[in-house]
Amino acid sequence: MSTSMRDLISGEAELDDEEDDESFDDETGEERPRKRADIDDSSEEEEDDDDEEEARKIREGFIVDEEEEEEEEDGDQGDESDGDARPVKRKRRDRDREEEERLDDEDLELIGEQFGEQPKTESKQKFKRLKVGHRGGDDGASRRRGLEEIFSDEDEDEAEQRPYRSSFRPPADEFDDFIENDFPEDEDEMIRQQEDAEVARPRDRGVGAVVDTSGLDKDALDDMEAIFGNGEDYDWALQMEEEEEDREREEAGIELKDVFEPSQLKEKMLTDEDNQIRFTDEPERFQLDRKLFKNLQLSAEEFREEARWITNQIWPKKGLSSDLQGPFGRAIGKVLEFFIVDEVEVPFVFQHRKDYLLHTTKTRNSSRDDPDSAEYSISAEKLLNQDDLWRILELDIKFRSFVEKRNALTKTFENLRSSFEIEDPVIEEMTPEAATMEELQDLQDYMHFQYGTQLKELAAANGTAQTKRPGSKSTILDRVRQGRASQFVKAYGISADQLAKNALRQGKKVAPDDDAQYPMDLADSLIDDFFSTGDAVINAARQLYSEELFASPRMRKHFRGSYYQAAEISCRRTDKGLRRIDDSHPFYEIKYIQNQAVADLVHQPELFLKMMKAEEEGLVDVKVEMPRRYDFRRQLYQEFESENFSDRAEQWRDERKKVLDLAYPKLEKVIAKSVKEVIRTYCQDEILRVVREEYSRRLDQAPYKPKGMILGTAPRVLVLSNGMGDPNRDPVFWASVDDDGRVLEQGKFGNLSRDEASRDEFADVVERRRPDVIGISGWSAETHRLVVDVENLVRDKNLQGTEFEDPDTEVWGRAPIEVVVVNDEVARLYKDSPRGHAEHPSLNPVTRYCVALARYMQNPMKEYAALGETVSSLSFHPCQNLLPQDKVNKYLESAMVDMVNLCGVNINEAMTDPYTANLLPFVAGLGPRKATSVVKAINANGGVVNTRDELVGDPDSGKLPVVGPRVWNNCASFLYIEYEPTSASSDPLDNTRVHPEDYELGRKMAADALELDEEDVKAESDENGPGAIVRKLFKQNDQDKVNELVLEEYAEQLETNYQQRKRATLETIRAELQAPYEELRKNFALLSITDIFTTFTGETPKTLCDGMIVPVNIRVVKDDFAIAKLDCGIEGRLEAHEVTNRASLKEVLSSGQTAQAKLLEISYRDFIAKLSMREDALRIPYKPPINYGRDGWDYALEAADKEELREKNRTTGRTQRVVKHPNFKPYNSVQAEEWLGSQPVGEVIIRPSSKGNDHLAVTWKVADGVYQHIDVLEMQKDNEFSVGKLLRIGKYTYTDLDELIVEHVKAMARKVEEMMRHDKFQNRSLGETEKWLTTYIDANPNRSAYAFCIDTKHPGYFWLCFKASRTARVIGLPVRSIPQGFELKGYQYPDMRALCNGFKLRFQNEFSKMGGTR
Repeated sequence: MSTSMRDLISGEAELDDEEDDESFDDETGEERPRKRADIDDSSEEEEDDDDEEEARKIREGFIVDEEEEEEEEDGDQGDESDGDARPVKRKRRDRDREEEERLDDEDLELIGEQFGEQPKTESKQKFKRLKVGHRGGDDGASRRRGLEEIFSDEDEDEAEQRPYRSSFRPPADEFDDFIENDFPEDEDEMIRQQEDAEVARPRDRGVGAVVDTSGLDKDALDDMEAIFGNGEDYDWALQMEEEEEDREREEAGIELKDVFEPSQLKEKMLTDEDNQIRFTDEPERFQLDRKLFKNLQLSAEEFREEARWITNQIWPKKGLSSDLQGPFGRAIGKVLEFFIVDEVEVPFVFQHRKDYLLHTTKTRNSSRDDPDSAEYSISAEKLLNQDDLWRILELDIKFRSFVEKRNALTKTFENLRSSFEIEDPVIEEMTPEAATMEELQDLQDYMHFQYGTQLKELAAANGTAQTKRPGSKSTILDRVRQGRASQFVKAYGISADQLAKNALRQGKKVAPDDDAQYPMDLADSLIDDFFSTGDAVINAARQLYSEELFASPRMRKHFRGSYYQAAEISCRRTDKGLRRIDDSHPFYEIKYIQNQAVADLVHQPELFLKMMKAEEEGLVDVKVEMPRRYDFRRQLYQEFESENFSDRAEQWRDERKKVLDLAYPKLEKVIAKSVKEVIRTYCQDEILRVVREEYSRRLDQAPYKPKGMILGTAPRVLVLSNGMGDPNRDPVFWASVDDDGRVLEQGKFGNLSRDEASRDEFADVVERRRPDVIGISGWSAETHRLVVDVENLVRDKNLQGTEFEDPDTEVWGRAPIEVVVVNDEVARLYKDSPRGHAEHPSLNPVTRYCVALARYMQNPMKEYAALGETVSSLSFHPCQNLLPQDKVNKYLESAMVDMVNLCGVNINEAMTDPYTANLLPFVAGLGPRKATSVVKAINANGGVVNTRDELVGDPDSGKLPVVGPRVWNNCASFLYIEYEPTSASSDPLDNTRVHPEDYELGRKMAADALELDEEDVKAESDENGPGAIVRKLFKQNDQDKVNELVLEEYAEQLETNYQQRKRATLETIRAELQAPYEELRKNFALLSITDIFTTFTGETPKTLCDGMIVPVNIRVVKDDFAIAKLDCGIEGRLEAHEVTNRASLKEVLSSGQTAQAKLLEISYRDFIAKLSMREDALRIPYKPPINYGRDGWDYALEAADKEELREKNRTTGRTQRVVKHPNFKPYNSVQAEEWLGSQPVGEVIIRPSSKGNDHLAVTWKVADGVYQHIDVLEMQKDNEFSVGKLLRIGKYTYTDLDELIVEHVKAMARKVEEMMRHDKFQNRSLGETEKWLTTYIDANPNRSAYAFCIDTKHPGYFWLCFKASRTARVIGLPVRSIPQGFELKGYQYPDMRALCNGFKLRFQNEFSKMGGTR
């Protein structure tokens, strides 16, 4: 085997070795030279055989030429089987190919529909392996044998010809299809491959098809046939075999899982589990939430217990009066009944069971001046809101988990009792009392401690025993229990459980009894084989009793309750935190925090989550301790003391203290950990609630409402944006979007402040397209200028909006068109998304950004819904990154569910409009799986829904069921159908929020409003159907008459006669009859001044405020003032007296200079800041306001740490370096990564280097979370602080920083982007890519595959992973991005196409050498 081939096979091991980190330079990411062991050619023969065997397997795995592959397989079979079996195997494989050919275009189209895309028939590369039989069907090597070939020795011929063929034909053909979509780099290569193919095909077709009859004339052949026959006698056997195989093929159909990878099916929700959820008549979200507990059935008592349990969780936070606690508990019980028994979701309960969420009181009016006034007055108190309903649903899942754990614990104890006749009052008493998972865990730990041996025997009997290593703690404790030392434990005079009862003040206090002997005398008398000295006996007894205290559930309960009540939490910075957490670090506010009570921290959830995150990163240690003033340990001592007074009693008192001292740290540690986790969960829930509220606020926006338009009507919008550009120099992009979301026109404007032609063009667009509103946004501070320019232009040109009627004067008129700054968080995601490219492939990103802004103004909810799972990437809270992602997604989904069901979905519009269809998964009862099923079922019914009843099927009209009865009950009222007065089957109530179960109430109210008697109602209904009365109400336009109805009496009748509480429902029906599906969302929210500032600059009042010291770039210098620009893009003004005392600023400042300045005052409205560069101002660093009181902050440690850092700086003599370049930042590597985290990929900053003043460091963003730090050596420096005239990175040399950025960093960024856009790139980790390759090869065993993935450990590097065959392991090779292209194994390639082909050619040569030497 060649050396390079050995490198190929061993490459993965080299790169994954632990010492690999040393082979990469920390700053440049370049590979350092490494010592490599020479390959010993005199290795053992067995190893050489293994290598040759492995190489043979790898080589065979790369075979892709289908004809050659079939011949080799047949040859192998011929060697291993007899002649009778070979034709059968050959025939079965050929029939496989014929069966695959039955996948015609319609079948593939049907399969493709499941994935939302149409298969392209002209692209054979994508599913090539599924179509092997198509191309090779005419070849002799692959066609079925007939009778004339039944005794053919074709296999032997193939085996003989194979060595000749491999030597005659280069092994490059093995790689012809290894790279699926690669093409030769030049025409010569293409011609050579075509010639090879033309030479190969005739020879391949001839193999096995030619019978050697040399030397035999026709007479001899006739004689041979007369003697041996022509094979027709065996025709019946072949025919039966063919019929049998045909039947097998028909029975075994091809399923999706046979064609697509499991990961693809899971991504598209097409697995068997997904289908089960899709077709089960139960709300999808309920199925997912209760998946782990679907077999758990709650008893009636457990149901009542759950209601009490949830009430105790929610009631303390509600702040209601105490007399409402009873109704509150009953309301929660009723809501649980709706969720569990009726299986209805939160929106249904909130909308149609609202009466059960209220507590109404009826009061008689004592004095009625007006005889027509009501006799009684009704007052209602809201008990539960929509947030409470989601909380109840969440707690229901937690209670089920709690019950399941309790049942398992009870069952285990019952097994112990029945098998070993164990009675334990601790478990029997505390299990029913347990109310939290922590208490159940305490009982489980106690059971394992107390009855570990018996549990092992039970496990052994059940076949689940686990071996325990000898010498473990339980083994030692068993010795104590079984030995005489256990008598010393009893001599402590009180059990651990009784001591805990004393501490908890449960029952009468029991004081311990002192033993008759002194402790040491008693220990000496208990010496045995296990413990040979008195000290050993005492130590063993202490160990056992301390473990009993530690395992005692009551003792843990006492500790936990005391900690929640009085414990204090403090942070102690680690050595790592001392260096990493500086004044500007986000964790500085918790670096020295101390003595914080639990009750205080739960009201500052962000603070505690930061503490826990910092602890995870090793920056601080979070301590939970009882304060000294509480004297918690002394209180335990007192509960453990006897009432005797003597020398012997004093010695026993000391002995008991030592036992407590042994148990106390263990209890303290486990309780502190438990308390921290409980507080963390509580704080997460608090922030999740805020996240949900903020998302609900953003969703609760109706379309923008210009003057004169009805709320909820989508406006026509003209949107402008300068993107990142300067509107005075760069083009301004615009798009005009109609009210239905269509782009009518788009283009570019010039300078709208000075260019008169551009100003006239803008006015012409406004007059031509007649927009209702003008929207503006962008992601640079310069957008503020664009807003001002457009406002001035509208005023100067007197551009008017749509004509409207003044509601006060009833006069029609027009007003200047409004200019609005739009929230662009959705548009930023849309402009570069695959969805944006698919919808508007011809538009540039900024124009797509404008389109998204317009659609946002037309319906914000639809835009958020279209984001899908990427909505979680939006920021709803500063500490959102500290929350579990799955919980964030769930809370965001609940907010969207609320708003979608509040607004309803036009089901027929959803069938034609993809944006509306995005809302269907959030309808009550549905989900992403059921939503796709609904769309397909409606399409199967003709694509139109005429009535809500059709959704459950209509046999009379041939309509198939779309959903089951339970799901229909959930979703019916939230899917509305527009009323068609001309259609006899159209029901006006189908266009309202009224549920079909309440249609009779609505019809009764309509009949009463029309003053129709029962005979008139019956006649009208018999003639025109059940909806005739409501239709008549609408036709006569008498909806206002329902306001005259007295609904209270009707509600009382319903409650008295039918036990239905319908007061709120009747009010809803009255409102819907007057305004069907009226817009209930709030008006479109305009951005505040600080919101606009954050949108344009990315800075908030917390990240950029007065007093901060920031780097600025000097743009203009005059004698008495200077203009500078901050990193965020806003301008800063420096007055002369804030810089120097010299006569002119030009003496100390120059244009292009970068310097540090202090913010004196910032105007968020005008995007202007006042700055100072005075030394005395810069000497005072900015410190965020921290006010934790005198004892809440460790000021002494803070001062000591700062003094230590100053001393280190004096010792090293380092001076902060400043470079005049806009990309320079005075950051270290951590700060650089933090700053680049929110920047786009490819962004670069220059910073000081830790290697000295003759070095600079360049950090650039390779990918999200991946940053490369490059060391730059400066040469030919004028002085210590100037930038070198030559800048060297490895072997590359540049003359200035701009050239370095463009020619080196940006060039590499382009190559990285090219790599990540390549179809072979996998956006996965190395391990995930290897797993993907393995799964792919398992699904396609005759394939070889390779893929690229990013190397996150070594920024700038990628992995080229390939798997040669199913049995071969995945091999990884490092690919380095360089300014000129890519580097693989020392070879450089200019682009991805060359890299892929170079990889193929390089390694096919390796296999060629292996094949020739075999």
